[in-house]
Formats: sequence, structure tokens, C-alpha cells
Amino acid sequence: MKNLLIIIALLSTTLSASQVLKKYVQEVKKMDFTKDTFGLMRNTKVYKNPSWVCKITLSNNKTYFFVSPKSMIEFYNNPSLRPDVGVKSEEDFKQILVTDFNTLKALNAKGAFYVYGANIISSAGDDLPAFSSYEEAEHFSKKHNGKRVMSFYEIPPALISLLNGKI
Repeated sequence: MKNLLIIIALLSTTLSASQVLKKYVQEVKKMDFTKDTFGLMRNTKVYKNPSWVCKITLSNNKTYFFVSPKSMIEFYNNPSLRPDVGVKSEEDFKQILVTDFNTLKALNAKGAFYVYGANIISSAGDDLPAFSSYEEAEHFSKKHNGKRVMSFYEIPPALISLLNGKI
């Protein structure tokens, strides 16, 4: 299954691959944050910007929220930034969700499309708004001067570092 997702992700930049990935993008249970829910990486309240909220559920059923896709991907790529969470391997991630920027519906993060370089920022700064389809992400990108539409697997750790001002 993992190999299939990697192959599909590699093809995602084409319009036809978007049709294949679309079936993997599904609406899931509403994100259940409250006004008291803090983001793991930025330690700020997530409810203030609902179009950016992300959530990771671990295999031990502990749930962590993030104020943006950038923050969530930063943790996903390098969980050792928060050793207190206890993530040791990919198998520790049970579910990874992002919010569709347009509809506010929860999406499987690995099936979503992200816009790099748009003139819309999150509370974490330059970020990667998420969308359920390549077409929606491309439309947003054109409207907001985005530079590129990417699948989850196309986002390199170096881009997250760049967006965070670390390079």
C-alpha cells in the first residue's frame, strides 16, 4: 500500500493523476478541537484559524493538533523535535488530517494537495494551504500568486525549513 501511495504521489502533478488521487481524498470525522486546544509545535490556539487546522492521531490514540499544514509536516518529518510525544516510526501515525482551505472539511493529509508560495499566510507565517483536489489547489494558486501545487509526498523537508526561515 505504501508503495502504491508513493507511485501515485509521484504522478500527482499531472491532471490525470489528480483523478486517481481524488478517490484517496475522503472527508473524515470532523476535527474535534475546542477553544482551549493548542497546537503542538507553535503552542497557540488552533480555533482562531480553522481553515489551517491539522490533526495527527497516533496508534496509541493520542491526538495532537497543529495550527497549519507546515507545522504538522514539520513534526511528521522530524518527530524528534517533540520527543515527549513518543513517535518512533512511521507506524506510530494512525491518521493524519488537514483542513480543506475552501470547505473546512477534514481531509486525509496524504491525499490532499498543497499550494506553495501563495500570498495568503497562516498564523505560522508562510504556509501550505490544503485542498481536496489538484484543480481546486491550482485555482487557488492562480488567484493568490502561488508558485506550485504539490502532493503530500512532494513536499521536501527543506521546503518546510525554508518556510520557517531556517534556510
